[in-house]
Amino acid sequence: MKIAKMPHTYTIISVVILVCALLSWIIPAGEYSREVRMVNGTERTVIVDNSFHAVDAAPQSWEVFGVLLDGFQAQGGIIAFLLIIGGSFQIMNNSRAIDVGIMSFLKQSLSLEKYAFFRYLGMNNVVITCVIIVFSLFGAIFGMSEESLAFVVIIVPLAISMGYDSITGLCMVYVAAHVGFSGAILNPFTIGIAQGLSGLPLFSGFGYRIFCWALLTFLLIVFVLRYAAKVKKNPESSLMYQQDRHWREKSGKGIEIDLRGKTTRSAWIVYILLLVALACFSVNYPMAVFEVGEKAFRFAAVPAFSILFALTGFLGLRKSNQFFILNLLGYTVVFLVIGVLGYGWYLTEISAIFLAMGILSGYANSDNTDQLINQFLIGAKDMLSPALVVALAGGIIQILQDGHIIDPILHGLATLMGETSRVIALEAMYLIQTIINLMIPSGTAKAALTMPIMAPFSDVIAISRQATVLAYQFGDGFTNMITPTSGVLMGALGLARIPYEIWIKWFWKFLLVFIILGAILLVPTIYIPLDGF
Repeated sequence: MKIAKMPHTYTIISVVILVCALLSWIIPAGEYSREVRMVNGTERTVIVDNSFHAVDAAPQSWEVFGVLLDGFQAQGGIIAFLLIIGGSFQIMNNSRAIDVGIMSFLKQSLSLEKYAFFRYLGMNNVVITCVIIVFSLFGAIFGMSEESLAFVVIIVPLAISMGYDSITGLCMVYVAAHVGFSGAILNPFTIGIAQGLSGLPLFSGFGYRIFCWALLTFLLIVFVLRYAAKVKKNPESSLMYQQDRHWREKSGKGIEIDLRGKTTRSAWIVYILLLVALACFSVNYPMAVFEVGEKAFRFAAVPAFSILFALTGFLGLRKSNQFFILNLLGYTVVFLVIGVLGYGWYLTEISAIFLAMGILSGYANSDNTDQLINQFLIGAKDMLSPALVVALAGGIIQILQDGHIIDPILHGLATLMGETSRVIALEAMYLIQTIINLMIPSGTAKAALTMPIMAPFSDVIAISRQATVLAYQFGDGFTNMITPTSGVLMGALGLARIPYEIWIKWFWKFLLVFIILGAILLVPTIYIPLDGF
């Protein structure tokens, strides 16, 4: 398929930076006063009601040349995370464990097709659906966003091996997590903060949000299955057919792998060291507290899964190094979930556990230290271009902040609502949140910025504050999957090797459907009595 020539990703982002700098000369500078307030037990800086005021103009000119460094400083966590993830997975990939796992999985899947039920459903359809549901739940429950980057390099090769393309793989993991994020059920970083700032019971309105999440996820599954079937039938119909040669070549190598493999002494040594480490962690962290809505329960997660690892790790070693490394990868994901839900892990802890996984995988594969370092550098080097894109995207926000025009844009959009019908006012709030999200992808920052203004406004026009939170939730989520200011999006595209311009060309139609559906889902909150609304 012939693709119209589009500017390079760097060109697109650079133009956006220049436009933002130009706006700083046109839009009168202004700011809201802010104060520190406790929200759900956490200190947050929020806007003081009716506090918007003019400030001295700060037009941006030569400062545009400094936004790359500013972007590196502002997005340093995500950039470092990308480099660490790239290096760690390169070490593990060098063992061919993922290739072995994919081939073994596909072989087992094909064996199930002898049963009429699975043959009727199609095993590939079952796999795609299950993966989407899992990652969508992760996004809806604990706000998976940056964490999804670690799985892009696993799911994309799986999709390629199944006969699809990198776009299908990215939809299965990154898009699924962010559709779940948009239809959040218990996400503490969006729903928790927004409801706290709006004076609502924490995670109230639970029932309708579950319905919204289920509908959005079902729609994504339908979209992906239809697209995947089209690519399966005609691979050249994919916009990524040429660019996916990299993944197909890697996948093709995996076909020649001997699944029998062998187990070396180094893998047994790694296994024993891990058992000792997990025993120590089980003593230090005997119980984890998991919060679900307003309820919390205690579970000995670390000891329980440490015992399971001891069993499955032994079984993996009985087969080969690769199956042991796959087992190590699986439990890395399990302990990631435990850490995020039970101990509040974020980028530092997540990058640490994946780095440990990479190093242990290398030693289990009998690599020496110099080989580990060389593989890590190769993987980190592959992430250099995505890192630069993330830094440039962070520079956009820096220009808007330094030019003092973020608050005036917010203030101007808010006043446009005026005296309108409740439906129009609610949809206007949704539109404002959607537009703001193109500039400020951070859900927490946007909640602190907008909810103190929109929640009181909803009282004036007789709209439920819960509906206002839902408008924020949808507006915060959908455009995350297309805005160049999102470091997570740019990182995911870099990991999947999908150019931003191709992603825009393919995804905009799906995004439009999600945005329209979000607008429709807001209407029942006005006319139908819903629990929590």
